[in-house]
Amino acid sequence: MTEQTLRLSITGMMCAGCVSAVETALQTVEGVTQANVNLAERTAMVTGDFNPDAAVNAVKSAGFTAAVMQGRSAEIEKEAHEEAHYRQLWRRVWVAGVPGAFLMIGDMMLGILPGMEGSGRWFWLAAGLVTLAVMIYSGGHFYKGAWQQLKHHSSNMDTLIALGTGTAWLYSMLVVLFPNIVPSLARHAYFEAALVIIALVSFGNALEMRARGRTSAAIKSLMKLQPPIAHVIRNGQEMDLPLEEVGLEETLRVRAGETIPLDGKLLEGQSHVDESMLTGESVPVAKQTGDAVTGGTMNGSGSFLMQVSHIGADTVLAQIIEMIRKAQSSKPQIARLVDKVASVFVPVVVAIAILTFILWYWLGPEPSLSYALVTSMTVLVIACPCALGLATPIAIIAGVGRAAQSGILIRNGEALQQAAKLDTIVLDKTGTITQGKPSLNAIHVAGGQDAERLLQITATLERGSEHPLGATIRAAAKDKGLQDLPVKGFNAIAGHGAHAEVDGHSYYVGNTRLMQQQGLALEPWQGHLRELDQQGQTPVFLADAQQILALFGIADAIKEDAQESIQRLRNLGLEVIMLTGDRREVAQHIAQQVGIQTLHAEVLPADKSEIIANLQQRGRKVAMVGDGVNDAPALARADVGIAIGAGTDVAIAAADITLMGSSLRGIADAIAISKATNRNIWQNLFGAFVYNSLGIPVAAGLLYPFIGLLLNPMIAGAAMALSSVTVVTNANRLAAFRLR
Repeated sequence: MTEQTLRLSITGMMCAGCVSAVETALQTVEGVTQANVNLAERTAMVTGDFNPDAAVNAVKSAGFTAAVMQGRSAEIEKEAHEEAHYRQLWRRVWVAGVPGAFLMIGDMMLGILPGMEGSGRWFWLAAGLVTLAVMIYSGGHFYKGAWQQLKHHSSNMDTLIALGTGTAWLYSMLVVLFPNIVPSLARHAYFEAALVIIALVSFGNALEMRARGRTSAAIKSLMKLQPPIAHVIRNGQEMDLPLEEVGLEETLRVRAGETIPLDGKLLEGQSHVDESMLTGESVPVAKQTGDAVTGGTMNGSGSFLMQVSHIGADTVLAQIIEMIRKAQSSKPQIARLVDKVASVFVPVVVAIAILTFILWYWLGPEPSLSYALVTSMTVLVIACPCALGLATPIAIIAGVGRAAQSGILIRNGEALQQAAKLDTIVLDKTGTITQGKPSLNAIHVAGGQDAERLLQITATLERGSEHPLGATIRAAAKDKGLQDLPVKGFNAIAGHGAHAEVDGHSYYVGNTRLMQQQGLALEPWQGHLRELDQQGQTPVFLADAQQILALFGIADAIKEDAQESIQRLRNLGLEVIMLTGDRREVAQHIAQQVGIQTLHAEVLPADKSEIIANLQQRGRKVAMVGDGVNDAPALARADVGIAIGAGTDVAIAAADITLMGSSLRGIADAIAISKATNRNIWQNLFGAFVYNSLGIPVAAGLLYPFIGLLLNPMIAGAAMALSSVTVVTNANRLAAFRLR
C-alpha cells in the first residue's frame, strides 16, 4: 500500500453544509483513509491509497468542482483564479445592487414608481424580467448549487439563498401577472428584496475572500522566499537556470545579499546567513566550508559556492510549507462537532421557514400572505451558516500562520487546541536545556601561570587530536584569537591524551590516568576535581615534565535563555520537570541553575515514555520537549510533543509542534498562540451561534406581537453577509498577536 496525501482545490463551497457534503463524498472513495476539507481555503487534504481522478470525480458528483494542486504553478494558478473570482464577485455586487437600489429607493422610499394597475403592470413585468436576468448572472451559482444539492438529497447555504430569493421573485411575478389571486393589501412585488439580498451576499463573500487572503499570508510569504532561478556552475561555466532544472549535487554560486535557492552545504567561502524565516531568531548565523545552508534563507555580505543536497519537495522550506498546510487543513475536535451541527442545520432552517409561513398565513394580520412570505424569506436568508462554518478553520489558519512566523511549526489543529490545556512541561536535558555540545566552562591554573598562554599551548597540542574534548579546547582558543605555536614530536597516547614539544618545552595533555602515569601530584587539584565532578564537567589536564600546570573543565553548557524561558513557563502556572539519562549529581546541578525543582535522573530511553504515562494517569496534561531519537517515544506519548528543530528528523517526525530554533522560549510562545487561537475560535463560535439563535426567532416575527417589529429580508441579507466578515476579521487579529 502506497499512502499519499493530495491537496484538492474546490470551488462551489459556501458553508459548513458544503464541507460535510464534500468530506462525505471523498470518504466514500476506495482507499481514502482521511479527508479534511478547509472551507476558509476552499481546499481538501486527502490521504490514503486512492486514485486521484476518483477523488476529483467524487467531489464533482457531489455538486462541486475540484482539481489536484501540485507545485508552485498550481499555487500561482489558484491565486490567479481567486483574484479573477474576487473581481467577478464585485461585478455581481454592482449588477444586482444598482437595479435593486433603484427599485428599493423608487418604490419603498420615494414612492415614485407606478402601481400595478393599468399600464403600470408593464413596468413591473419588465422589472421582473430584468430581475430574472440579474438573478441568473449575479446569483446563478446559488441556484445551480441548490439544484445539485437537491439531486444528492442534501442542502447548504445555496439552498437557503435560492429558496428565499426564488420565492420572492416567483410570488412577485404571480402578483404582476395575476393580481386578483391575492388580496389588494398583499399586492406588492419583492423584486428589490431578491436583488439586494444577492448583492449583499456577494458583497459579504467578496469582503470575506479578501480577508481570507490576509489570513493565508504565512504560506504565501514562505512560498515567495525561494528565488525562481539559481546560479549553476556546469563544466566550469556559470549559468542561470530555473530551480526545476537544478539537480542534486550540483554546484551553485550564492552572491552577497541573495536568497539561498536550495538546501545544501558550503564548498568554498564563508558568510553569515539570516535564518529568521526558519527559527524566528534575527541574529545571522556564521557559515563556513562544510556547514549546511537552507533554501529560502538570506545570505549576508559574503559570497560562496554550495553543493545542492535537497531539491523540490525534499527541501526544508517545502516541508515547512507542507506541514503548515496540513495543520491549517486539519480539524480539532470542536470543528468536527460544528460540522455535524451544520450538516443538520439547513434542513432545520427550511422546516422553521415553512412553519413560519404556515403560522403567519393562518394566524397573521392582513395581508397574511405577504407577511407569511416576508417572514419565511427572512428566516431563510438570515440563517445561512457561513459564519458557523468559517469560525474554526479561519482561526486555525491564522493561528498556525502566526506560529510559523515565529519559527514554530504546528502539525495539526488538535495540537494547537491541546497546547492551551497543558499544566505540565517535561524537558529533556541534553540538547534541550543544554546546548548538546561540549564547551570550555572552567580553567584552573597553577600559581604564577598565565591562563591564556596555557590555553594556547593546550589548543596547539590538541591540533593533532580527533577527540571532541580537544576540538572544544581548540574552539575556545580560536574564540580568543589565539594562534597555534610551533610543535615537534606529536605523539597520541590512546585512551589517555597526547604528548609533544611546544616552543622547545615538553608538555602532556590528557586525563587523570595520564597524569598518574607520569607520576605527577594530583593532591593539590582534588578540590577542583570534586567541584567539576559535582557539576558534571569532564577534567582535562595540561602538564610539563615536573608538574600539572592547568585543569580545564569541559561540559555541555546551558542555553543562554534556558533559565528565563523556564521561569516564564512557571509564571504561566505550569509545572516544569527535567528528564535525563545523566547522573543525578549532574542533573541536580543543571536543575538548580535553571530553576527546576522536580527531576528524573539516570532514566533509560524506554522509561521516558512511562514517566509521561504516569503523569497522565494522575490527570496531568503533559507536553514533552526533546531533540533526540531516544525522545521520540515520549514525544509521541505526551498530550503534546514538542521537538527542538535543531534535533533529529525522528524527533521532529514524532512531535506535534516543532521549534525551528534551539531556544526554549518557543514553548511559552506556542502555548500563548494556542490560547489566543482557542479564545478566537470560541469568540467566533459564540458570535455565529448567538447570531443564528437570536436572528432566526426575530426573523420569524417573534417580536411582532409585543413591539410590532418585523425584520426586512434585505436587512437580514446584510446581517448574514456581515456575520461572515466579522468572523474572518476577528480571526485576522491573530496575525497581529504580539508575543512577549
